Amino acid sequence: MSTAQRPPNLKVSGDEDLVRLAEDALREVYDPEIPVNVYDLGLIYQIDARRVNGKPKVRVIMTLTAIGCPVTGSILAYVEQALLDRIPGLTEDNLEIEVTFDPPWSPDMVSEAGREMLKEVYGYDVVEDWKKRMAELSEGSEGGTQQGS
Repeated sequence: MSTAQRPPNLKVSGDEDLVRLAEDALREVYDPEIPVNVYDLGLIYQIDARRVNGKPKVRVIMTLTAIGCPVTGSILAYVEQALLDRIPGLTEDNLEIEVTFDPPWSPDMVSEAGREMLKEVYGYDVVEDWKKRMAELSEGSEGGTQQGS
């Protein structure tokens, strides 16, 4: 997989074959409220996958779409199980999943594949629409709003 196909905020390190297995596993985990997997949604910030003493060791740093997300426990359990199922020899002792909200998730973290999935579901580019709305809000807050006479 080329880095161009990875979500824009994702950092990977370690054994490329193990990283690829982790990426494939994470593509199988879906946010129950959004029809895109956690990988392409941009919820995965970092994957470090390497062999230590011949055994796979994986560390994932991820976020959620919002603090207090009601499905946090479920998503984390699904992520853990997917990684354990897809990476031969990986055990709970050699798997670390950390949740962070720094930086907070935003739609511009969605991969190109994720954007295409959202377009299929909603019929338009949700991410582009969000960017336009944010730009309009930013323009409106610079120097106050102006009204015509």
